[in-house]
Amino acid sequence: MKILAFNCYLRLVNLPDQTNLPISRLAACFNNTVATYKFYWFLAIIGRVEQGETTISKHHLFAEMVAHSWFTVNYFHVSFGKQDKLQQAIERIRSTESLTIDASRAAIIQQLSSSTNSSTSKTLQHFDAEVPHRFLSPWFNASDKPLAYQYSQSFTNNCPYAVFKDHIKINPEWHVYLQNNAGILKAFCYWNLAMYLQTKNPNVPDIPNKLIRIPVRKNLTEQRRFWDIVIGELGSVDCIYTNSRLQVGAYAVEHFIPYAFVSHDLIWNLIPADQSFNSSKSDKLPILDQHFQPFFNLQNQAVEIIKYKAPKNKLLQDYLTLFPLLENQPLDQQKFLEQVQPLITIASNNGFEFLTRPMKTGQLSHT
Repeated sequence: MKILAFNCYLRLVNLPDQTNLPISRLAACFNNTVATYKFYWFLAIIGRVEQGETTISKHHLFAEMVAHSWFTVNYFHVSFGKQDKLQQAIERIRSTESLTIDASRAAIIQQLSSSTNSSTSKTLQHFDAEVPHRFLSPWFNASDKPLAYQYSQSFTNNCPYAVFKDHIKINPEWHVYLQNNAGILKAFCYWNLAMYLQTKNPNVPDIPNKLIRIPVRKNLTEQRRFWDIVIGELGSVDCIYTNSRLQVGAYAVEHFIPYAFVSHDLIWNLIPADQSFNSSKSDKLPILDQHFQPFFNLQNQAVEIIKYKAPKNKLLQDYLTLFPLLENQPLDQQKFLEQVQPLITIASNNGFEFLTRPMKTGQLSHT
């Protein structure tokens, strides 16, 4: 489900009403949130209810919390905040269970649900004291765990589930509502999660589209055609990383700043690169001292060639947010650097690694 579709929540304003249910209490679940637990707990519950379950293992729900947030943490390096134990749990489990960053949600859930590793069990069990009863705080005072269990098991104030030692039981009055409105409830949850994470990552672009793993990335056919024109006109170009000669049909279209950070395929961040190097580069960051000048030179050549050879190429529009007067002026190197350098700095601060050890601060080129 594409995150942008979750903007439907903005149009709905309120969750779907139902006469016999306290929907306003559900809408208050994410008030005063200090960690990501409640968001991922609720998403896990909705997923299980969609499958028809009414009695749900806590262990399975904790595994789903990890699986739902896996790609956001491991691939996009979005920070959950220093005190958030879910991010720490993911890092620990990834090592303990030897799971890859691109493992599917189903594979992660299956692995964690069946794991006999005591460290994994302990890591998941940590959330038992944090979220199952606390999520119900809009229905009653949930600060006292034993009392909260007691209240939930009598469905006090028509709360959505009862909490037991190793499982929860969905309130029958809520089951149909959760099933019928699963899509809207997920939208509500993801939108609130995006707003929460944006406060933790104020300079990270496109947080909403980093909450769900896109099953298939878009191909870069149009971007390749763009560079085919440039390389065809020049005969060949040098890879800015390896200095190998690149020709039409024998190069990869590479993100200068990793896609995992910028989350877009705008042409100003794409260049041709050596195919084998592109595979090994992965989501590593370029080093501005070494790579920005040849990157800019290649981009500058490309823009001038496309303006002359294919002035109606729609990809030229990608540059307009950086260079509004592109039609009449060449690219401004300093302005380009001022766009790229902060993004690389922020990405590095969020855990993205450089291709090689970066130069010391102050040695970055500003020319």
